[in-house]
Amino acid sequence: MSCAICEVRKEKRFCPAVHGKICPQCCGQQREITLDCPSECPYLLQARQQAREHEPAHIQEQRAGTDERVALFPEIEISEQFLYEHEELILGLSYSLAKSARAERSLDGRPLMDRDLMAALSSLAKSYQTLVNSKLIYEQPTANLAHQNIAREVETMVREFREAEQRHIGHTRLRDSEVLKALVFLLRLARGRTSGRPKSRAFVDFLFAQFPEKQSAGAAPDPSGSRIVIP
Repeated sequence: MSCAICEVRKEKRFCPAVHGKICPQCCGQQREITLDCPSECPYLLQARQQAREHEPAHIQEQRAGTDERVALFPEIEISEQFLYEHEELILGLSYSLAKSARAERSLDGRPLMDRDLMAALSSLAKSYQTLVNSKLIYEQPTANLAHQNIAREVETMVREFREAEQRHIGHTRLRDSEVLKALVFLLRLARGRTSGRPKSRAFVDFLFAQFPEKQSAGAAPDPSGSRIVIP
């Protein structure tokens, strides 16, 4: 029988996105572009594994265009010491992203994609960069309600983090510049995880794996080691 997509080549694998059998060529060409690939698809998982093994994140960044590299805030340096000292902040922000991705849907009704989280992170980072550099509070304009809700969830987490500091040590230590670095780190992590295809949810699935659905925001880091993955 022929492929359910091209109707030319012979079908060889079952595609849960079309509920039919397709050829390997259409699978590779249309995966996460025209096809809403479910996270559990074995061919999607295999492609992600191969990408991680054969094309590390720094190679992906080198291949990226100038505009994309600029969007990753190259002027902001993030040291391993910063990651170590601010692990709880980064985990809290990551949890807020996972929570948003589970709760929100885009305007067209589809699940949130990597690009949605990355757009919200970029907008937030630009706002914090303006705040750090000029002390002016400026929110990046966006008409996308899903992106607004992601940003609101992140801002809520930052506020609660500062409130927790106030309760436990009597004052707030978290600086806006540290929030900016944490946001940029997560943006770079997302870029390293995503396939870059329009319907990619690799970063979303990574967050879901880090924070199972019933896990609370205050869950302690895994005692076996840090959960933070350096992109």
